[in-house]
Amino acid sequence: MPNKVLLVIKREYLARVKKRSFLLATLITPLVFPTILGVFLWIAMSDIQQDSLRIIEVVDDNNTFFLESNDLYMFSYGGLDRDDAKELVQKGKRYGFLYIPKLNMDKPTGITFYTEEIPGLTMMTSLENNLKGKIEEQKLFASGIDPEILASLQTRVNIRSIIVGQQGNERISNSVVNYGVGFLAGILIYTFIFVYGNQIMQGVIEEKSSRIIEILVSSLKPFQLMMGKIIGIGAVGLTQFLIWILLISVVSSLVMGYFGLQMPQQQMMDLPNQGNYVLGEDKEDLFQVLQLIQGIDFYQLVMAFLIYFVGGYMLYGAFFAAIGAAVDTPSDAQQFMFPVTIPLLIAYMGLFIFVLDDPNSKVSYWLSVIPFTSPVAMMGRISFGVPWDQLALSVMLLVSGFLFTTWVAGKIYRIGILVHGTKVGYKVLWKWLRES
Repeated sequence: MPNKVLLVIKREYLARVKKRSFLLATLITPLVFPTILGVFLWIAMSDIQQDSLRIIEVVDDNNTFFLESNDLYMFSYGGLDRDDAKELVQKGKRYGFLYIPKLNMDKPTGITFYTEEIPGLTMMTSLENNLKGKIEEQKLFASGIDPEILASLQTRVNIRSIIVGQQGNERISNSVVNYGVGFLAGILIYTFIFVYGNQIMQGVIEEKSSRIIEILVSSLKPFQLMMGKIIGIGAVGLTQFLIWILLISVVSSLVMGYFGLQMPQQQMMDLPNQGNYVLGEDKEDLFQVLQLIQGIDFYQLVMAFLIYFVGGYMLYGAFFAAIGAAVDTPSDAQQFMFPVTIPLLIAYMGLFIFVLDDPNSKVSYWLSVIPFTSPVAMMGRISFGVPWDQLALSVMLLVSGFLFTTWVAGKIYRIGILVHGTKVGYKVLWKWLRES
């Protein structure tokens, strides 16, 4: 039996890997992200060069507000009236002009910005904040309060998060980093299950429609064929995924290097050698960054990703194979796709609503333990740290869930794969489950 399953796995794997579509998707897809990155970097740098030339004429009837120029915009105070300033804009000598009428400091209205094009949100927000600060300074002076004293009272508070282990060991953590890792891992597994699960279903439907399946089942059992197809396509997906990660990393590094930038990993490696140039006088920042990296349990993270990556795919892959065996066309499969995808959608929504917001809540716990939602939900929790007993329980239930779905799908697959031209509904599926 194992030899026959291995033959099916080899057939499924090689048949797909040798396809031109696989080679194109594997090689072209990793180029899409670096290309998009390069385009946006080029546009951003072009905007910076253009923005550095933008001059804004200020017409201030109060003779009070002096706005400081920055790297993006330069403010000009030429003592012009509104018509002359507007003429400079029309001739292209000024990007725009800002008109500040006589203001009631309690209700400053009537401030207008003239330009030949619709200004961006960032620019308008910057102008509003700049003027807001100046108006507040005037109101403070009027109240007899020195703005510099008030500014010195403003204090930034940054709370470090320390995880205390049961044995007294401590490690630093960062919720933003943990959120990002959990988000990325959960979405990757969710996408992988959907994409390659559909490939299993499409492959079964094609073989069933072409009657190739009748030749295959004459030499091996339907269950062997189903398992070989699931594992073979999963191996294809894993191969493609690993190639994508490698190529995207390499090409992205080349693109960012072309623009004089560095990947985050390279920046981290260079930090210890850059000393005060990067960190200033406070080398504690570097120490905290290194502590943060050391605080992430990469071993647990990688192992959990592989387990839930494979386990989640196998669990849902069996159902996708059963659906493909039960129908003759992809359109007929839609009625059976909904109940299969509901748990995945629940896991997807739960990842954002519950898990990443509070990974230790009861809802997050149950989402990460129930086999149909655990592949996505647990990867959202794992970056925050999950007790080994909860992780072990979740993995055991996931394996049990995979065995259960394989048993159910095998019963449907055994009969459905040889049935043609019959309209299959839920009653028919229940009948197959009882008879097989």
